[in-house]
Amino acid sequence: MNRFMAGQQFHQVMQEHTDYLLKLTYLYIKDWSAAEDIVQDVFLTYYQKSEQFEERSSLKTYLARITINKCKDYLKSWRYRKQVLTNNFIHPAIKSRNRIIEEDEKLELADAVLQLQVKYREVTIYYYFEELSVLEISQLLSIPDNTVKTRLRKARALLKVHLKEDDWEVLIHE
Repeated sequence: MNRFMAGQQFHQVMQEHTDYLLKLTYLYIKDWSAAEDIVQDVFLTYYQKSEQFEERSSLKTYLARITINKCKDYLKSWRYRKQVLTNNFIHPAIKSRNRIIEEDEKLELADAVLQLQVKYREVTIYYYFEELSVLEISQLLSIPDNTVKTRLRKARALLKVHLKEDDWEVLIHE
């Protein structure tokens, strides 16, 4: 395949998957500018290693797996830890504005989900917001389906503590 055709296909892949990957990344790391950087890095990795894609799963799943790994790497990085620490000391007013915004009922559920540990957050997002099945989540995260079920059960228990009764009923409907 010539470079022009490969470039067109790559551009199409970017157009089809950018929004999904940005949302996924943001749900992991809670920072839009860092999410944009990570998604660019995901596409760069895909471009460099596209011949390694064996099509055992969908391209969306493959890109999601790369994204998840890069998000986890970012959350372990010094850059992330330094940024969180700096924001807590330098920008306390931002927290006040965010608390006012979070009072909106629509944001309360999302905020509670974002407060979960990553392992509970990811299964909750995939199950309730992306509407993936337990088996699909299991394959995406490379964990047993019983682990997915256990994490969902634990996430629901954690969320129940933080949410009002009305918000909780919306989440547990299965």
